[in-house]
Amino acid sequence: MKIAIITGVLGGIGKASALALGKNGYTVVGMGRSEQPDLSDFNGLDVTYLSGDISSAEDRKRLFDAAVAKGEIAVLVNVAGVAPKVRRDVLEMTEESYDFVMGINTKGTLFLTQAVANEMVKQGKGGSIVNISSCSAYTSSTSRGEYCISKAGVSMITKLFADRLASEGIIVNEICPGIIATGMTAAVKEKYDNLIAGGLIPLGRWGQPEDVAKAVVALCDGTFGYTTGQSFILDGGMHIRKL
Repeated sequence: MKIAIITGVLGGIGKASALALGKNGYTVVGMGRSEQPDLSDFNGLDVTYLSGDISSAEDRKRLFDAAVAKGEIAVLVNVAGVAPKVRRDVLEMTEESYDFVMGINTKGTLFLTQAVANEMVKQGKGGSIVNISSCSAYTSSTSRGEYCISKAGVSMITKLFADRLASEGIIVNEICPGIIATGMTAAVKEKYDNLIAGGLIPLGRWGQPEDVAKAVVALCDGTFGYTTGQSFILDGGMHIRKL
């Protein structure tokens, strides 16, 4: 039995990743913040859901313990992430907003990865850890600086664990999605529609959660078994510099 832990499992990318891994034979143990989730899309798949917040050490332990109880952990996909509740100029960013975003996006990701990494080392069978970062890890958005900082932190978490775990046969990579159609981007859909129509994205469309999920599967199934510490940019070509 191949156990995959997925955080943010009810969101666009988390849900798509859970469905894709589930259909590829993984038993999924996931966490989300909803206490009354609709799990109907997971029918027919082996999915265990826990309600919780990965900024909480207690909730991270509950997720970890539930996965260990199922069997050996083969995969960790860190998807859970939040944007600032209110977008503010970086000159007006509040400590409260910073702590909220960093607590989930960076601290939660760091210490869940630490716990799972130690378990994978103990198991002695390798494994794959995939962090869902963002194009915001290297792209400035001055109205949501705390989010950019948090995702830049995820990039360094990826490198640190990739370096430390390589000798243990555990690969650690990150995916940096661009503009993906999820609940997080729904509030600014019109803005991004206009930017895409204006040529921001060479491929000319929104990214879909399934685009990211395909990359997640490839990073977990051995396709990129000789790659670790790498950032996979899935942004439709948005990062291309043009004259």
